[in-house]
Amino acid sequence: MPDKLNIDERAATETIVTFIQDEISAAGLDGAVIALSGGIDSALSAYLTVGALGPDAVHTFNMPYATSNPSSQEHAELVASELAIPIEVISIAPQIDLYFDRFPDASMLRRANKMARERMSVIYDMAKVHHAMVIGTGNKTEAMLGYTTMWGDMAAGIAPIGDLYKAQVRQLAAYLKVPQAIIDKPPSADLWPGQTDEGELGITYEEADLVLHNMLELSKDADAMIAEGVDAAIVECVFDLVRRSSFKRRMPKVCAIDDCRLDP
Repeated sequence: MPDKLNIDERAATETIVTFIQDEISAAGLDGAVIALSGGIDSALSAYLTVGALGPDAVHTFNMPYATSNPSSQEHAELVASELAIPIEVISIAPQIDLYFDRFPDASMLRRANKMARERMSVIYDMAKVHHAMVIGTGNKTEAMLGYTTMWGDMAAGIAPIGDLYKAQVRQLAAYLKVPQAIIDKPPSADLWPGQTDEGELGITYEEADLVLHNMLELSKDADAMIAEGVDAAIVECVFDLVRRSSFKRRMPKVCAIDDCRLDP
């Protein structure tokens, strides 16, 4: 990881823990619910949330599909075991299969988006059951690249790690002693067999983090980065992904009708 992406691990942990405590207290809720996928982002989110609220106030759920890698559930259960928090496994296969029985030719992307949204539907229902806040598990790199599903994994009450680049997620996960097997495995949304984040994106998270940090924190444009030796193809890829996904990072636009109002 480039030195300029390093964070003060203790300070970051304290800041995020306090943020979780304050937001859940302000909302008048009893705790938090987390969709534990078995990946590093949700694992780190669980460690931070337990640090904020204690194990009794955190409820986790793993929601596999028929094609999910068995190791994903195993890693989710490992996190729950390490943190001494409850985990419930709820398969989304019945409702996904029933829906796509009507659309047997649906693309893999349609199926993947539907799975992400179904998982969020379940986790929000569980939030109601437990009078709890839905904890978002997305990081800054994914959000800026648009590697998210609107109203799926993007949906949440709060996003504790939403300002961390992927490299910083790994750094903080190591600091908090998230199991090494989870830190080391290739990032994957586990939406179909063999799927990986970096394979879909066409660039590595390390490459994306470098460009995004230069863009967002240092206000450098593409030409400046390329002049400094950053690979032009990578710079162009990241800038294009950020541009094309901008609509995902804002609330739906409302059409103003001020000029159409009748005088009283």
